[in-house]
Amino acid sequence: MLSPASAAVVRATLPVVRAHAVEITGEFYSSMFTAHPELLDLFNQGNQADGRQKLALASAVVGFAECLITDIGEAVRFEQVAERIAHKHVSLGIRAEQYPVVGHHLLAAVGTVLGSAVTPDVFAAWHEVYWLLACRLIAAEARLYQRGDLDPADLWRRWRVAKRLDEAIDAVSFTLVPDDGAPVPHFSPGQYVSVMVELPDGRRQPRQYSLSHGPGRGSLRITVRRVRGREDAPAGAVSNHLHDHVTDDDILLLGPPAGETTLDTGDGPVLLVSAGIGITPMAAMLDHLARTRPTRRIVLAHADRSPAHHAFRRECAQTATGLGEADELYWYENDHDDRSRPGRMEVDALPLGPDTTAYLCGPLPFMQGIRAGLIRRGLPADRIRYEVFGPGMLDKA
Repeated sequence: MLSPASAAVVRATLPVVRAHAVEITGEFYSSMFTAHPELLDLFNQGNQADGRQKLALASAVVGFAECLITDIGEAVRFEQVAERIAHKHVSLGIRAEQYPVVGHHLLAAVGTVLGSAVTPDVFAAWHEVYWLLACRLIAAEARLYQRGDLDPADLWRRWRVAKRLDEAIDAVSFTLVPDDGAPVPHFSPGQYVSVMVELPDGRRQPRQYSLSHGPGRGSLRITVRRVRGREDAPAGAVSNHLHDHVTDDDILLLGPPAGETTLDTGDGPVLLVSAGIGITPMAAMLDHLARTRPTRRIVLAHADRSPAHHAFRRECAQTATGLGEADELYWYENDHDDRSRPGRMEVDALPLGPDTTAYLCGPLPFMQGIRAGLIRRGLPADRIRYEVFGPGMLDKA
C-alpha cells in the first residue's frame, strides 16, 4: 500500500506524469539500452521501432499508480494485468535482479523529462510506486518459476522442427519436439511460448506465439503469420526469418509455456471468437475440447480476409465433426462461400446462452468491438476472456 504522504504527491502529480508518460518511457528505453545493450535481446525491437513498447510501459505504470490511489475495484483489475505481465516476463526469463536497473533508468527518465518539477518528495513518491509494482511482479514471477520448476538464468531450451506445414497464405506451422529427447512440458490450451531467433545481422530477438494444438500430443506447435511491411510499419523481422529460413530438422530456442488466459475445465457452452492469426489459441482449445470434453456446446466463429488466408479451416472443420454440438461461423472480406458472410463479424449472429464462456483473440479493435457487443447482449464481463499485450491491456472498454 502506498504511504499517505506519497499517495498525496502521486494524486497531485499523476496528471502531468500521465501527459508525459510516453515521452518518459521513450527516454527510459533510450538510456537503458545505451547503458545495457545486452537487454536489447529481451525486447521486441519491432515494438520499439513503432512505439508500442513505450506505450505499453506508460500504460502499465500510470495504470498501477491510478489503482494505488483509487478504489478497490481498480486494484483488483490491475491484479489481473500484473498476472499477465508476470507470465510474459517468465516466458522471457526476466530476473529479479534486473528490476533495479529498470527502476534506476525509469526514475532518471522522469527527472530528465519533467526537470525541476521533480522535487525530492515527488521523486520519493514515484520511487515508492515503482517498487510497489516491481515487488508485486517479482513475487508473481517467483511463484510461476517455482510452479514450473524453472531457472530464469537457464530458461531457453533447444527444440527441433519435426514438421513444417504451410497452413494458409502467409501462415506456417512448426511442430516442435525437444532436441534432447526430454519430456514435453505440460501446458494449458490458450498459452504461448517465447521463441528466440538469431537474425542475419547477429541480433537475437524473442517473440511470443500461441500454441496451436492441445496438450498431450508429444510436441508443441506454433503457427506464425508473416508480417509484411507497409508504408507505416516495417516488415516483421522474426516472422519473416521463420518463414524464409526455418524448415524441418532446424533448431529453435523456446522458453516455457506461459499465459493466464486459458480454457476452463467446466462443462458449459464455449464461444471461440477469433480474427486472422488469432485462430491459433482457438485451434488449441478446440483440439483439447474434442479429446476431453466432446459433449460441450461449442461455437467457433472466425473472421479473415478470405478462405485462402484462413489458417486451420479444414483442420477445425474436421475436429468439429467429431463433437456432439459444434457450430462453425465464418466471415470473410471478399468471398462467396455458402458458409460465410461478407464483411465484419456480426456479433448478433453468434449463438449465446446465459452460461456461455467466450474467448477472444485477434486485433485489439476487433476484440473490443466483439466484447462490447457480447456485453450489450447480456453476457457478463467476467465470462469474456481475452489477452492483450501492449497499450490496450489496461482498457476498461
